[in-house]
Amino acid sequence: MIKKLQRKFALSEQGAKDLVKGIIACALQNISFMFPVGLLYKLVGDMLDGGVKSGGVWLYVIGIVFCLLLIFTVTWFQYNATYLATYVETGVRRITLAEKLRKIPLSFFGKKDLADLTSTIMADCTTLETAFSHYVPALFGSMISTVLIAVGLFFFDVRMALAALWVVPIAFAITALSAKVQERVHQKSMDARMACADGIQECIEVVRDLKANNAEEQYLNGLDRKIQAVEKRNVIGEFTTAACVVSASLVLKLGIATVALAGSALLINGELDVLTFFMFLLVASRLYDPLQSSLQNLAAVISTRTNIARMNEILDHGVQSGTDKLTNKGYDIVFDKVGFSYNNEETVLENVSFTAKQGEVTALVGPSGGGKTTASRLAARFWDADKGKITVGGMDVSSVEPETLMSLYSIVFQDVTLFNNTVMENIRIGRKNATDEEVIAAARLANCEEFVQKLPDKWNSMIGENGCALSGGERQRISIARAFLKNAPIILLDEATASLDVENETLIQTALSRLIKDKTVMIIAHRMRTVMGADKVVVLADGKSKEQGTPDELMKCDGIFSRMVKLQSESQDWAIR
Repeated sequence: MIKKLQRKFALSEQGAKDLVKGIIACALQNISFMFPVGLLYKLVGDMLDGGVKSGGVWLYVIGIVFCLLLIFTVTWFQYNATYLATYVETGVRRITLAEKLRKIPLSFFGKKDLADLTSTIMADCTTLETAFSHYVPALFGSMISTVLIAVGLFFFDVRMALAALWVVPIAFAITALSAKVQERVHQKSMDARMACADGIQECIEVVRDLKANNAEEQYLNGLDRKIQAVEKRNVIGEFTTAACVVSASLVLKLGIATVALAGSALLINGELDVLTFFMFLLVASRLYDPLQSSLQNLAAVISTRTNIARMNEILDHGVQSGTDKLTNKGYDIVFDKVGFSYNNEETVLENVSFTAKQGEVTALVGPSGGGKTTASRLAARFWDADKGKITVGGMDVSSVEPETLMSLYSIVFQDVTLFNNTVMENIRIGRKNATDEEVIAAARLANCEEFVQKLPDKWNSMIGENGCALSGGERQRISIARAFLKNAPIILLDEATASLDVENETLIQTALSRLIKDKTVMIIAHRMRTVMGADKVVVLADGKSKEQGTPDELMKCDGIFSRMVKLQSESQDWAIR
């Protein structure tokens, strides 16, 4: 049962156990509210029999105190078993999702955008937090307590029990049969919210370009339509839920009427005593309150299926696994007839073979979209190749756990990501246990000191979200400093010097020359000035390895590489006239 609850509601094992406790607690709370009804039933019976006896008053006083203590104790248990346990589970759920995202292949993120994933971790978790603190335990708890109370009512009088309970299955059936409709409506509401969130995020990210092209008004008009679509879908969703719940609640209320009518008829015919009639009226009035809330809870639980499905999509996704032991002998990277495509659609790499040797710089060049970045990331197992094999020192990278494999790599991406922290801490990400002296030494190798000294707090200066206080070249140098600090045996540079001026590029290349001794370096670059210093060049075009060799050898072939060098030389002579 615990496993089924975990799957059905995207819970941890402890969360599923806590849910069971919450359901039991809610059921006990509903039953505890019936004790005062029983006490009142006994009091009315005594009054009809001639009044309460002298010693009986204390019995009722004790009964009242007992009911109060019982209700207080059960409610306290119910609060802890639902609300407090749910808040803990929400934290566990968010951490679990984040941990799973850390292990999922990057191919998954190609199908998802940032707003969608953020919404799943934050908004969906908040929705389920409300559901599991207010709705789910109360729903199942009321169902259990209703069944137990119904069994008791049948012992008193079968006819009156049927009069009181016939509405229950009909009311729940109305809500349950509308589940498909509610799911579709909620899914459309979710789609509208995601489209709106994407639009808002995109607007913030591209506001500079919108202003530069006088496109703000047009874009905001489209965003207004997305916001209005969310409002419209929310109204439709609330109306659909209300129509189902109100209809079921109206049916439920008929139970009180049928109890009164059936009881009156039986009482007139002498087939029912006044006390039993009074008791059924009391129980019916108390029984329907949690049931009416349960109908609302059932509708709310149905609406959470979309949120749970979004979480399970992450939790069920396959992860990259492997051994946590490295068996490589050396650090040569070998691509052996490697093929790869994103989402099983357009082929990015086809039958690619080359070797990036230890102690050498291997440059991947070619037209945009030729597969250069993909090849470098396959080498670090950001994705797994569809065909062929990639090895490091003879070790198949697909057999090694990604985090273990990553200890061999220092990577500088084309798109630098920095954190809203100090310069020192942003560089220290390369090796968390590095001393301040080691961080500064790595920064100097990357030529960071020149701009850091101009910052207000030097190395302890905050650089803003994604390094917004720095220029593009300064941000890139911090990223390069991380690679220096990590000092891994394999270095992957994806347009690492693209944002640097000629002077800084020369300094970085000098530093790289010191860094790459006995290391494997794979560099992606479009500047032929950078490539010409490589030991080997691999030309990737249309997903295939078209040419391989030293820069001098390829220049003599008059092929793709030679044409790229000539074109870039011609572009350098271009001037505004």
